[in-house]
Amino acid sequence: MKLLNSMGPNPRMVRMFMIEKGVELESLEHDVLGAENRKPPYTDKNPGGQMPALELDDGSVLAETVVICEYLEELHPSPALVGTTPQERAETRMWTRRVEQKITDNMYNGFRFSEGLERFKDRMRCLPEAADGLKAVAQDGLAWLDALMDGKEYVCGDRLTIADLVLYCCMDFAAGVGQSLDPSLPNISAWFARMDARPSAKTSLHPAAEKAGRRG
Repeated sequence: MKLLNSMGPNPRMVRMFMIEKGVELESLEHDVLGAENRKPPYTDKNPGGQMPALELDDGSVLAETVVICEYLEELHPSPALVGTTPQERAETRMWTRRVEQKITDNMYNGFRFSEGLERFKDRMRCLPEAADGLKAVAQDGLAWLDALMDGKEYVCGDRLTIADLVLYCCMDFAAGVGQSLDPSLPNISAWFARMDARPSAKTSLHPAAEKAGRRG
C-alpha cells in the first residue's frame, strides 16, 4: 500500500492522521505545483486529480482525505480518530461534514478564486467574483463553531478526531494566504493553539512547504 503524496493541506491532513495513529506507509511524491496530479498517469489512477490518494496492494486507488483516513482506521483501529462506537463514529462524521460545509470548503475556494487564481484558472472553473463572499462565509462558520466550542477541548468534545485535523490543516494553510484566524474568537484560538502544539503538526509538514511559502 502506497500514499500518493504531495505538498498541500489535504495531503498534510492524511500525514498528520497517520502520525497520530502511528501508521507508516511507502510514499510516492507528486509535483502539485507542476500540475503532475492533473494529467496522466496520475489521473488514470485518480480521475478527480486531487491529492492525496491511496494505492492499495491490488492496484486499486482510494481518493478523498476523509475516505482514506476512515479506511486506515478500519485497518488500524487504535488509537481511534473516528470513533470506537457507532455513536462516536456518527458524531465524528457529523462534525467533519459541518466543518467542511461551513468552513473549509469555503476557505479553499476563496483561495483558489483569488490568491490561487493563476494556478487554478486552467484546472477548474474559477469564480473570482465569489472569492470575498466565500471567505466571509468561512469566517461566519468559524464564529458559529467558536460559540459551540465553549468548554470543549476538541471539536467532538474531549477526543481528537479527523474533524480537528481537517479544520486545523485548512486553517494553518489559509492563514498564509490572507485568511487569518480572527483573534476575537477565544475558543477557536485556544483550540488552534492546542492543535498547533501537537508534535504531529510540525512533523506532518511537507519538506517543500517552507521553500514554497505554504503550510502544507
